[in-house]
Amino acid sequence: MARYVFITGGVVSSLGKGLTSAALGAMLQARGYRVRMRKLDPYLNVDPGTMSPTQHGEVFVTDDGAETDLDLGHYERFTGRSANKRDNITTGRIYSDILAKERRGDYLGATVQVIPHVTDAIKEFVLEGNEEFDFVLVEIGGTVGDIEGLPFFEAIRQLGNELPRGHAAYLHLTLMPFIPSAGELKTKPTQHSVKELRSIGIAPDVLLVRCDRPIPEGEKRKLSLFCNVRESSVIQGLDVSSIYDVPLAYHKEGLDREVLGAFGITDAPEPDLSAWQEVSTRLHNPEGEVNIAIVGKYTGLKDAYKSLSEALAHGGIANRVKVKLQWIDSEIFEREDPAPWLEHIHGILVPGGFGERGSAGKIEAARFARIKNVPYFGICFGMQMACIEAARNTAGIKNASSSEFGPTREPLVGIMTEWTKDNNKVVRGEDTDLGGTMRLGAYPAQLTRGSRVADIYGATHISERHRHRYEVNMNYRKLLEKNGLLFSGVSPDGKLPEIVERTDHPWFIGVQFHPELKSKPFEPHPLFASFINAAVEQSRLV
Repeated sequence: MARYVFITGGVVSSLGKGLTSAALGAMLQARGYRVRMRKLDPYLNVDPGTMSPTQHGEVFVTDDGAETDLDLGHYERFTGRSANKRDNITTGRIYSDILAKERRGDYLGATVQVIPHVTDAIKEFVLEGNEEFDFVLVEIGGTVGDIEGLPFFEAIRQLGNELPRGHAAYLHLTLMPFIPSAGELKTKPTQHSVKELRSIGIAPDVLLVRCDRPIPEGEKRKLSLFCNVRESSVIQGLDVSSIYDVPLAYHKEGLDREVLGAFGITDAPEPDLSAWQEVSTRLHNPEGEVNIAIVGKYTGLKDAYKSLSEALAHGGIANRVKVKLQWIDSEIFEREDPAPWLEHIHGILVPGGFGERGSAGKIEAARFARIKNVPYFGICFGMQMACIEAARNTAGIKNASSSEFGPTREPLVGIMTEWTKDNNKVVRGEDTDLGGTMRLGAYPAQLTRGSRVADIYGATHISERHRHRYEVNMNYRKLLEKNGLLFSGVSPDGKLPEIVERTDHPWFIGVQFHPELKSKPFEPHPLFASFINAAVEQSRLV
């Protein structure tokens, strides 16, 4: 039977619960255990699909088409196991399901309440489908003390009593701030956080204390005493230079050992962390560096492009170079010449996005890359803007635009009204709800034999994850190909474009899907590895 580790956070948000969960999963895997990761989010949105990326960060899409929290990206990158729609749930989803049951009469007239109905739904979600796993790591979003998180904390408290003895453990993340005027690390925030957790019936087995400097032994003893946790289970979580150093750093501090000890497991095999050691070696001993410009519209919050920045780092690992990112708001290029911003750049990446704002600047970035022969990587919206740029400036279609921006005489990019998913027709309209209605999840594509992308993938049939509702209009294909923009990847039925590439350029590729979602540090996505390799070649010319 699976054992459950419930990961909570206190004091402040953004302490790294997602990374800690992912790193712990990686360490347990390295010991030979089968691990599943799950995330409970307390917000009322049904999923993050309609939330602003500048507020919530990126939406991570799974193969089966779920729009999920970005922490699931960390889970996949660290464990290599693909997440699915049953690995992330929100308060909104739970209440939506419960209210639908109430309307159907499923509760047979009973009064529907937070306890037991909401907490039972949470427990059912946590326990479902775990038969094949040794450990299930369950991260609870938010911070202990948040009112919206109380049903989740109550549910995991109940599970601690309902699961067989020795099958549940609690890991609590806190902050130990350094007060410069006092010259001390302070334990009081952690003490208060644990007190809050214990007041709702949860006693942590392991404390992971985030800090920017080593914790003195005396302060560890103090935390152990006042938080009622074994001294060996007070783990310092020091800042590291790369998130991919976390598994090695936390193993050195004994996090995985103490978690296993909470279950009474003392004879576990030592972990094989050689893959992580190789990743760390490549990160810290680069043989060069490249400058990559990300020209986007959500650059105010880097988490809006979290998987993207990590995939670029993976490309650097594959090529043994350091990837330096320059974040550029695409609106700047609507009023300024892009040359001063991009002349020292070795590669330009235009990521996904929604709406007209900043689109003209992305088109300018694509134009600069095409004219100056700078490697260009357009993802989703970035591919569409590259096609509009080509249509306007090489194919003579001066009014080429996207219907996403409003009515146009030349809808080079238009809304999809129907497509095929698992042999079933999916129909959408312009008045459809925004949430969960895009072309979501994994779809196959067929690549042109002999094309650059076929060479990069080493295959002519691929599967990649999508999140979009607009597509390049295939009626313009012949004219664009006549002017050097090859449609080198299409859907199996030939109706939807998936990849374009310039045949007259050193490296110019646009993809309708999101390859960054499948990249991992020990298995870099081939497109990102190739893009960074092209940037390395460009650096020798600049």
